[in-house]
Amino acid sequence: FFFDPLYIPGRMSHISYNSIDATAHGQTAPSTSKAVCTAVGVGLACFAGLTLLLGNNGGQQDLYAVPQTVSTIAASRAVGPAPGQALHRITGTRVASSVEARYVNDAVAETMPVSNEMSGLSASTSGSSLLAMGGLVLGAVALALRYLRRPSPTTLEPLPMVESNVAMAATTGEPRRRVVVTGLGIASVFGNDVDEYYDALLEGKSGIKMIDKFDTEKFSTKFAGQFTDFSSEGLIPPKTDKKYDETIRYAIVAAKKAMRQAGIEKEENPDAHEKLDKARVGVLIGSGMGGLGTLETGVNALNKRGVRAMSPFVIPYSIANMGGSLVAIEQGFMGPNYSIATACASANYAFCAAADHIRNGRAEVMVTGGSEGSICPVGLGGFVACRALSKNNENPTGASRPWDKNRDGFVMGEGAGVLVLEELEHAQARGANIICEYLGGAITCDAHHVTNPRPDGLGVASSIEMAIEDAGIERDQVNYINAHATSTDLGDVAEVKAIRKVFSNMDGIKMNATKSLIGHCLGAAGGMEAVATVKAIETGMVHPTLNLDNPIDEIDGIDCVPHKKKAHEITAAISNSFGFGGHNSVCVFGPYKE
Repeated sequence: FFFDPLYIPGRMSHISYNSIDATAHGQTAPSTSKAVCTAVGVGLACFAGLTLLLGNNGGQQDLYAVPQTVSTIAASRAVGPAPGQALHRITGTRVASSVEARYVNDAVAETMPVSNEMSGLSASTSGSSLLAMGGLVLGAVALALRYLRRPSPTTLEPLPMVESNVAMAATTGEPRRRVVVTGLGIASVFGNDVDEYYDALLEGKSGIKMIDKFDTEKFSTKFAGQFTDFSSEGLIPPKTDKKYDETIRYAIVAAKKAMRQAGIEKEENPDAHEKLDKARVGVLIGSGMGGLGTLETGVNALNKRGVRAMSPFVIPYSIANMGGSLVAIEQGFMGPNYSIATACASANYAFCAAADHIRNGRAEVMVTGGSEGSICPVGLGGFVACRALSKNNENPTGASRPWDKNRDGFVMGEGAGVLVLEELEHAQARGANIICEYLGGAITCDAHHVTNPRPDGLGVASSIEMAIEDAGIERDQVNYINAHATSTDLGDVAEVKAIRKVFSNMDGIKMNATKSLIGHCLGAAGGMEAVATVKAIETGMVHPTLNLDNPIDEIDGIDCVPHKKKAHEITAAISNSFGFGGHNSVCVFGPYKE
């Protein structure tokens, strides 16, 4: 009762909101009568307990010695202590009044005389006990009924889907500032070098292995795309490196790698860095969960040894924005700086937002992407509890198998992927090497379910259409798709349905799944897959989709690049990322053309 005030009479606006939410998901809504029943039951129990206390004290009792709520005292001041109303006030009936606030400061200290009418209020111990037991039973029954019927987020029925045509982005016809990619950075299970990372992908090397950084005996899933020899040497000072959360470490390493390739990093490129207008250089690095490992460590310390055992960095290094903030602090970048947390779509959302800052003239350069380091007991346990993970412990490297009939869930991964996005003329003026062009992007919401995608794929299809429109290209120019493809039953099928809504003819389009090699890196997934997409454009080679042994019927006629890499000259590529909550995001990249 005390921990869930949504059902207390007097806060009916909250009850209505909760009822609407539950009803919309096909659940039985908490009723007002249930709330009243709960309040009456607990109120009766409180009164009975008070009566029992008075009875045990031998009859006469100064009722005004019992602590009163501020609302009760304020109401008493407002209406006056009329004879016979003391019991009404002391049993907890709250009188909401507009004058309450006026009396809060002095009413608490007020002592009121005992009314003679209350001198006879007493109860026998036995009678009070029976009354107390009855009240407690009634309250317990009401609470039990309420909680038994309370909808669970994991069991909510999806909202009825709204029939709609695929939306198109509005266009103005005005010329926009072009955005190009001048730097790539990675922190991956294959290392921190972009070329080594993509070479491993092209060779079809799996980064999935048994977890050894903590005991997994009690977990049904015991493997992930876990780092084993991650090094930040030369990128983060050792003294601070050991304090940082993994999510922060990965973000800093990937960001510095990207800036060094772009030629603007403070230590390696001091002259170019000095010439930058720092107020027009921003950092936007997303994360699905932030420093979950740091938060977990802090909570464990608190529970075992108390608050004095907690690190003062628990909060600063667990919040999602800190990775990008530390990059900006070190580099002196004073432009747009924040984080986006849209679960597994975070990095793509960051790309779209960063590009918009450049397009609208608020920034010349944006260091942007996603980072995640959540392979820890809480992270693994949370997804196990969601029943989202593969349990193929006997064959970890074969567990992530997008579009395969034998898939049984996704595999957790970790890392970071960062791009340096830059306004074209700014990049040309400083003689930067232009790797490719960011053509456009779009975001939508499924408005359907907490974890499941819309089965008709409408939200995803809409985001693809809008991204293509934003890029200013035609559908038939897209010939490569880096799919979200998590290896889940519903997600893989819904994405393919959405893609087929947009591309009626899949001839000439190659589609692959980076997660089959490195697992699902959550908030970093879009960043790491964007790096793979840009490298595919740059090299003319697309990496294979691993473990695609028994393809589902939905991908018939689509080249998903099974088992082996393929040469492919890309004219335009899309990179998809979707997240819990119905977040859909699509980014479009293409070869740079003057």
